[in-house]
Amino acid sequence: MLTIFNNIAVKEFHSYFDSESKCLQILAEEKWKDGFVCRFCGHHHYCEGKKPFSRRCTRCKKEESATAHTIFHHCKIALPDAFRLVYAVCNTPTVSTLELSEQLNMRQMTCWKFKKKVMNCIDARKDVSEQGKVELKQIILGIDELSQG
Repeated sequence: MLTIFNNIAVKEFHSYFDSESKCLQILAEEKWKDGFVCRFCGHHHYCEGKKPFSRRCTRCKKEESATAHTIFHHCKIALPDAFRLVYAVCNTPTVSTLELSEQLNMRQMTCWKFKKKVMNCIDARKDVSEQGKVELKQIILGIDELSQG
């Protein structure tokens, strides 16, 4: 998990994740911090993929995006908005979807669905105590470690 953004101010967070590129970059850095391993063949060598920050296995040629197998996989909203939503939910788990909708200028149903996804990701973790889950809500940025193992 990324801990460098723990207790970061809202304004600072918004300026750091203000573009799709910055969001993809941080996801890629965190996702492959221990090195790339192809999910299809187990190969460790890769080249640049067709999409920004994606990696392509040099053996089987399968490409994996930075968002694949994360909470942002198949996300239909812009990544900066999704990051803001995750940040808001993690810092204030009781925030209503109406408040999120007004803050982020999104439909309430969109906020509800993504908030539910974030909360399910956190609640599904079996390797963290209930106290740890509360702390996790403060630092999670969307990496779904359940689907990586």
